Amino acid sequence: MTPAELERYLEDRRVLVDEALERHLPSANDSPKEIHEAVRYSVFAGGKRLRPILVLAAAEAAGGQVKQALAAAAAVEMIHTYSLIHDDLPAMDDDDFRRGRPTCHKVYGEAMAILAGDALLTQAFILLSAPPALGGSDPDARLRVVHEIAMAAGSLGMVGGQVVDMLHEDREIDLPTLQYLHAHKTGALIRGCLRVGGILASAGSDELDALTRYGERIGLAFQIVDDILDVEGSLEALGKSAGSDLRKKKATFPALLGIEESRRWAHRLVSEAQQSLVIFGDRGTALGAIADFVVMRRR
Repeated sequence: MTPAELERYLEDRRVLVDEALERHLPSANDSPKEIHEAVRYSVFAGGKRLRPILVLAAAEAAGGQVKQALAAAAAVEMIHTYSLIHDDLPAMDDDDFRRGRPTCHKVYGEAMAILAGDALLTQAFILLSAPPALGGSDPDARLRVVHEIAMAAGSLGMVGGQVVDMLHEDREIDLPTLQYLHAHKTGALIRGCLRVGGILASAGSDELDALTRYGERIGLAFQIVDDILDVEGSLEALGKSAGSDLRKKKATFPALLGIEESRRWAHRLVSEAQQSLVIFGDRGTALGAIADFVVMRRR
């Protein structure tokens, strides 16, 4: 897949995800309007939609269809956006910008931002548990998807990684702990995206194992690149304040290993991720190209 083909692929899938989000989120006119305005402000602020696109690409790689996975993809983006709203709060990362716009709490206040995050997390599981949402999949698969996403988002996944991140601000950290932090704070939900797409497409055990390996490596590579971009990027490029990790003395790969060694880690992880796709043949082309995008991106 050429860079131009990947760009078209990502844009086509982004549009599908945004349409699904539009369908499955409450209207800004639904009462109480204030919470739904805050929710939609954050969800439709832009973004790559990488996580939901990974759900769709994994389903395609396993021989499924995009429409089978769209509701789950939208639910994942709701959870991701909730995590960003809460991460940006003064009690957490205290960021003023996200996706090039003032953060939710800067526009709507801290209390409404907390509630907007809560609403999105809950809405994701309302969607996932609605009988028509995951149409075409058997009841066991639907239950597995709900379980998979809940585990990825909870204290044994994303939330747990955020806890370790906060506990190690302004403190020394060793490499195994840093890997744990990134694998959970960022990697758990990305890994879950790949597994959910595979489950909805009725992937066999070998295919699901391959998607899991891909997801684990891409998840860690994505966060390493994020760490590097925080050092080298700008507000205009990133859509959020650059250099915040350094100011807050966050635990990052560049801080521990340096920029060049961090880049080597990211490239090695991407190579390993792509090797795991051999089982899919041509059906894994999009995932292979997305892996390159992860390590080459500038935002």
